[in-house]
Amino acid sequence: MRADRVFAYGATVGLLGDLLLGDPRRGHPVAVFGRAAGAAERVMWRDHRGWGALHTVVCAGGAATLGALAARAVRRSPTASVALTGAATWAVVGGTSLVREARVIGRALEAGDVEAARERLPHLCGRDPQALDADGIARAVVESVAENTSDAVVGALVWGAVGGVPGLLGFRAVNTLDAMVGHKSPRYRRYGWASARLDDVAGWPGARLTAVLATLAGDDPRGAAGAWRADAAKHPSPNAGPVEASFAGALGVRLGGTLSYAGRVEHRPVLNGEGRSVEVQDIERAVRLSRRVGLLALGVGVAARAVLKGRVS
Repeated sequence: MRADRVFAYGATVGLLGDLLLGDPRRGHPVAVFGRAAGAAERVMWRDHRGWGALHTVVCAGGAATLGALAARAVRRSPTASVALTGAATWAVVGGTSLVREARVIGRALEAGDVEAARERLPHLCGRDPQALDADGIARAVVESVAENTSDAVVGALVWGAVGGVPGLLGFRAVNTLDAMVGHKSPRYRRYGWASARLDDVAGWPGARLTAVLATLAGDDPRGAAGAWRADAAKHPSPNAGPVEASFAGALGVRLGGTLSYAGRVEHRPVLNGEGRSVEVQDIERAVRLSRRVGLLALGVGVAARAVLKGRVS
């Protein structure tokens, strides 16, 4: 079976698995990778960029190599190849878990239980929940849904289309390493530099595709395109900027502003300043937009894989 068909069938099976099953309660492959990366960090950590870069190469390169070896082992069996691609896709995408967490918080807010929403918010993002009222929590959820649509769904499909199973596993490894060591704490300012920069590079195409698809699939394509063009570059993250700005324009809301992380206050530029404030019902609108973007990304990935296969042939 041709490689493009293996990806098409396998990625579809994987997304269906995520839709129906979500993430496993125990033994999630990403969690297993995280424990292995943590063990490697305990051995390798030095307050030095070079050691951090080596940690990134060992962990992300190891995940991609494992994927390549597995794909090579089953390449003569179309059924096994599709099953491996499906399993890898299911393991690395997180669309259903994202949707579930957002909806749990949304239901708590709709019921007026702000404290329950605050308790649940850390499952979705790193904001300080005690500093947020109901509308602030809703805004944090919408922003997290937008950013994680790119990180947890679209980016993985992009690299799966480009590199098959090694691309899927390698992208998720890079994204996980960034979450573990890529932040600007005293411990990781140097050690996590390579992981953070590699995540920026790996996330670039998925973020732009997410922004394009959110513009096309949202309620206000013109508003989404305008917010992306006017405000994306103001965001401190080169990848979250286009995604959050396009979601803000598509939903007709304002995102950004003052944020609080681990006791540190950040004043970020407002995205789509002409939009209204985020309300609780916008969580469900953002979730539905995320779902549409994910399905469209699958179609784009399948088509791109077919084009790449044709050029290679």
